[in-house]
Amino acid sequence: MTLHVTNTLTGEREPFEPQDPENVLLYYCGLTVSDPPHLGHARSWVHVDVMHRWLEYLGYDVRHVENFTDVNEKIVARVGEDDLGEDEAAVAESYIEHTLEDMRSLNLLRAEVYPRVSEHVPEIVDLVETLIEKGYAYESNGSVYFDVTSFDEYGKLSNQELDEIESQGDPDERTEKRHPADFALWKAGSVDENAVHEHRHEGVDHCDHTPEGQTWDSPWGEGRPGWHIECSAMSMTHLDETLDLHVGGRDLVFPHHENEIAQSEAATDQQFANYWLHCELFQMDDEKMSSSLGNFVTVDEAVDRWGTNVLRTFLTAGSYNSKQLYSDETIAEAEERWDRLERAYEAAVDAVDSTAARTKVDDESLRTAVDDARDSFVEAMNDDFNTREGQSALLSIATAVNSHLENRSEFDYRGLRRAVDALEKLGAVLGLSFVGETTGTADLAGDVVDLVLDVREQERADGNYDRADELRDELEALGIEVQDTDDGASYRLPSGK
Repeated sequence: MTLHVTNTLTGEREPFEPQDPENVLLYYCGLTVSDPPHLGHARSWVHVDVMHRWLEYLGYDVRHVENFTDVNEKIVARVGEDDLGEDEAAVAESYIEHTLEDMRSLNLLRAEVYPRVSEHVPEIVDLVETLIEKGYAYESNGSVYFDVTSFDEYGKLSNQELDEIESQGDPDERTEKRHPADFALWKAGSVDENAVHEHRHEGVDHCDHTPEGQTWDSPWGEGRPGWHIECSAMSMTHLDETLDLHVGGRDLVFPHHENEIAQSEAATDQQFANYWLHCELFQMDDEKMSSSLGNFVTVDEAVDRWGTNVLRTFLTAGSYNSKQLYSDETIAEAEERWDRLERAYEAAVDAVDSTAARTKVDDESLRTAVDDARDSFVEAMNDDFNTREGQSALLSIATAVNSHLENRSEFDYRGLRRAVDALEKLGAVLGLSFVGETTGTADLAGDVVDLVLDVREQERADGNYDRADELRDELEALGIEVQDTDDGASYRLPSGK
């Protein structure tokens, strides 16, 4: 069965046919790093990760790019908060580090690159210049705007007519623009003070003056890139002018993705992305989970409480394009499902390694159940990455294993091996690990390292420098990076610990 996806651009369920039959160009709109990532972000991450894993399972080489937006008034608003940093770049760096740790804790495959806006200003300026030269953009008071009336297909992703679209951007832009729906490609000067104050956290002490954001020189004067132009520049820099898959949250269809299409296709005369996939919203108390609403559970809190496998079971219980509700009940259901899978897997492994496993015992019902589950899993994943039905297929293997073990004194060795292999390989597509929790042990590991470093510090205090160096070398041999500072030793655990 061929993979089919629901393409937002056409509104149709279509067979997936990449430009290159061996390679897939996948771009995901990443975070604006102004707050710790929460489960709403994790849901999209996990589903994009599953897409990546399934495409690789099908034999494609996946070139996956995910950006960090590190230039934004929300980031400037965090300057001075909680020792995050004294300027926009330092705050962004702090949150990017936090985000990467959360990504690893969720057992996500690494993207090919994680480009940052601040590193791609030259490409952004070049792209804006191209749009001006081709008559799609204009300069006004040091800012540059895209002329939506110049692009005939504007509104094709969100299915809107131009005369129905309300004004985009800040109110102070209206006098600079030719059309209310025109959007900024480049903004003159630094961030607006009102925008910074609007995004500050309540009850947090800030410095007396409003911090300034980064600015860059351009043909139109000192300024900052607009939000939408960033993803076009980064995706085309690291992938191509035409993407196979562009993925993002449903709330980005308009204006962000609509504007990406307009500016990219106007500049290149090529279709920007062949397939647009949008992850539905994650809800908490009947509202979208978001940092701005304050109704969120952070990724690190969730991993600490439930572990990676339970979280991924929970997040893949619904398909990427269906809404999902966070509640105690839905988390409890995920814990029960993961427990069923894990117990069945462990029981199958124990039985395979026992003396009761026999090479001449043949349980056709077990083998058929495993084969049918494999077929069902493949069919589900090829049906627009239907993780809900994929999970059901895994659970049917667990049921078959339990039935086999409960009703026999001698076990079908080959049948159980087939079940173990299916759980491992198909579970890996959902990012589940049956060979021990990939995370959830970070606190314990950190405590052990702290104890070793305390011993090392005592050895140094006693003058036993060779022994202290040996302890450091032993930690680094385990992948733990140790750095001595004026305030004592610091360390970084390897990914997945």
